[in-house]
Order: sequence, then C-alpha cells, then structure tokens
Amino acid sequence: MKFAFSPLATWLLPGLIGLVVSCQPDADVLPGKVVPGTEVPSNFPAPVYGVEKNPPTRVAFELGRALFYDSRLSRTGEVSCGSCHQQFVAFANAGHRLSSGVDNQLGTRNAPALQNLRWKSTFFWDGGPKNIETMPLAPITNPLEMDETVDNVLRKLNADAHYQRRFSQVFGGTGPIDSYQFLRALAQFTASLTSSNSRYDHYARHEAGGTLTEAELRGLAVLRQKCSSCHAGELFTDESFRNNGLDRSFPLDSGRAHITRSSLDAGRFKVPSLRNVALTAPYMHDGRFNTLTEVLDHYDHGVVESATLDAQLRQPNRALGIPLSVEERQELLAFLATLSDEQFLHDPQLAKQ
Repeated sequence: MKFAFSPLATWLLPGLIGLVVSCQPDADVLPGKVVPGTEVPSNFPAPVYGVEKNPPTRVAFELGRALFYDSRLSRTGEVSCGSCHQQFVAFANAGHRLSSGVDNQLGTRNAPALQNLRWKSTFFWDGGPKNIETMPLAPITNPLEMDETVDNVLRKLNADAHYQRRFSQVFGGTGPIDSYQFLRALAQFTASLTSSNSRYDHYARHEAGGTLTEAELRGLAVLRQKCSSCHAGELFTDESFRNNGLDRSFPLDSGRAHITRSSLDAGRFKVPSLRNVALTAPYMHDGRFNTLTEVLDHYDHGVVESATLDAQLRQPNRALGIPLSVEERQELLAFLATLSDEQFLHDPQLAKQ
C-alpha cells in the first residue's frame, strides 16, 4: 500500500474517524507503558496534529496497530498497510520502485516513508489528503492498492467479535463499529510514528551519543548552504511542492496539478524529509533512482528544464541544478547517514504483534 492519492477519497469528510482497544493487552504492554511518539522532541516544531485532537491511549494505539497490519483491509485479504510500509526502512517499501497491491498490480508512485506524520498538513506526493485521519481512505479504495470499500471494511470488522470488544473498550457503547471509529483508531498508530532519535538529533539536543565527525559536520554545512531551501528545519522538509527537474513534460503523472488542476503545479511533488533517507531507496516519486549517489548526480548535472522548474535550480550565472564537488558529495552522504534512527526502525512497539 503506497498511500497514493485517489479521488475516491475526497467525498469522505474528516469526520470519519476513531480509536480502538483490546480486551487483552498486546504482548508488548507493561503497566504504565506510554504510547510512543506522543511527546514533542525539544528540537521539533509544534505538531499540526497535536495530541489534543485525538488523545492517545494505550488501548487505542494497540488497536490502531492491529488495523495497520491487518490484511483484511484489502479486497483480497492479502495486502495491509504494513505490506508496503515496512518498519525497518522507516515504513517505506524496501527496494521497490513501485509497490504491489491486490492481484500483484503495481501502483503508480513510490511508497513514501511514514514518519513524523503529526507534523504534516498535507499527505502523499501530491498533497491530496489534508488530514491524517482520512489519509488511509485513498490506499484502501485505490483499485491498484487495496481495492476495497469502507463499507466492506466495516462489515469485516463488525463480523469479528474480538474487534467488536476492542472498539467498544475504546469508544464505549454497544453499537456497530463505524468509519469515524475505524479511521480515528488507525490514526492513533500512524500519528505515533515519530522519528526523532538519530545521531543528528542527539547532536542537536546536546545529548550523549551526539558526536559528529568532521566530515559529517562539513556535510551538515553543505546541506544548510545548498539544500536547506527545500529540506528545511529539523524535519528536513519545508512540506512544499516543487519541480526538481526530473522531466521535461508530465504526461503520466502531473504531481500537485492532479489535485489543483493548475498547469502551474505540473511536475511539482512534495519535498520528502531526509530523515532515514539512507535507508528509504529507491528515491523520487516514481522510484527512478536506486542510490543517493544517483540523486546527487541528478542535482549536480541531471536537472532538465521545464516550465515549472523550481527557481532554486535555475540560478543566474550557473548551469541548471546544484553544483557539488566530489568532496561535498562525500561529506553530504556522510551527514545524511547520521539521520538514521535505529530506535525508530527497531522499536518493538511499532512492529506487528
């Protein structure tokens, strides 16, 4: 499941959401154990989706986790959210340019990493969904991904006595599980996917384990000088939509223009975060680059002109792109490796139980 935008999701309003819980706690539960990802790291900005919008509880988090890994959310019962969003690669899809959905159909975009979603106001490569709670509607209803209807998902959940007990435990009452509860519960898990404990984070917060080498520090300086107009701040993205010079025209995927219907947005895609970027290959909205070296080659000498090419890549008195010396590339790659968050990648609380 790639969480790629589907027009089928637009008719469902943000009020379709809910949390959930289990009669018996999952295996990782300990008395007093808190929901992961609920505290705002001191080097992060305030989240868009604060905890007050969907107050975290342990039982609701566990219910959301069960839903995330449940393949019954797809038409064939073979594809879950976790099928294409794998924890060990920051909930991206390891080694897949495009992910396989139901009946082994390939989607049209690369599966983005699911991390730090609390800080986003739009989602997917084109920014179609605008609420973390309604975000799953697109992949669930996309015929190339999970190819299911919300009504059918709810029928399956309501036919399962265990899910009925868990939802009742979270939301109370004896009525059937509804779309509000289902989506709000799933958001309890996706909102918990906070990556904030890389070696860089320890450096930024002056914590133990935060030592960076001279090469890594030079790479950070290169990033701030040459890349931070897009990969800004502690989240390493300004959440904007930009044309980074991949193509001269956009007959197959117009990017942001798919949502806005404006020719000014043709070829513009969401700037991805650089967190855990060393692990989330392949890269770009269509997964065309297999390595970060290929990505840097593109920015150095592979950018192509088009009507909506970002101004940062079309500076006066220089060729298109971002010139990078051999040393700058090596230093930048060294720094990017410090953004890998081993705690996030291996937290047992985020794994399938």
